[in-house]
Amino acid sequence: MSKLDIQITVENEGWPDEAALLLLSERTLGTAADLLADEEGQPFPQTAAELSLVFTDDASIQEINAEWRGKDKPTNVLSFPAFPLEPGKMPGPMLGDIVVARETVEREAVDLDKSFEDHLTHLLVHGFLHLFGYDHMETGEAEKMEALETRILAVLGLSDPYAGQDPIV
Repeated sequence: MSKLDIQITVENEGWPDEAALLLLSERTLGTAADLLADEEGQPFPQTAAELSLVFTDDASIQEINAEWRGKDKPTNVLSFPAFPLEPGKMPGPMLGDIVVARETVEREAVDLDKSFEDHLTHLLVHGFLHLFGYDHMETGEAEKMEALETRILAVLGLSDPYAGQDPIV
């Protein structure tokens, strides 16, 4: 398994305890890192790659979304890469930050008829791929990113979250 140094901050109540979040994050992101390394035929960095995960609420993520993306509304996950990367390139020792909003994850999980943990797992994978330069602004990019997400989630035992949908752009 790829080496990841995951730092977790839980800013609000209602999240699972920090130990459970760390265990889920290590399993999820370690699997994603391994698949990315296999996809590109490159080993993951020898030293532990660092990333931070911030588990927050809708109000906090709305402020961040407004400041950094000009969208004054909550969202499920935001990613902030430490360095710009071309998709498929291996990162340096610092990956970046992923911020997740609990209330939005809860609402979406109910709407999608999924467990909170399964939806959170998907969003962690989604945010992690953004740290590696993957995006979904154009159809071709979205198809590639969604295909990677689907493969990673399948390894984790989860179904295709995009089945029957057009790529998200």
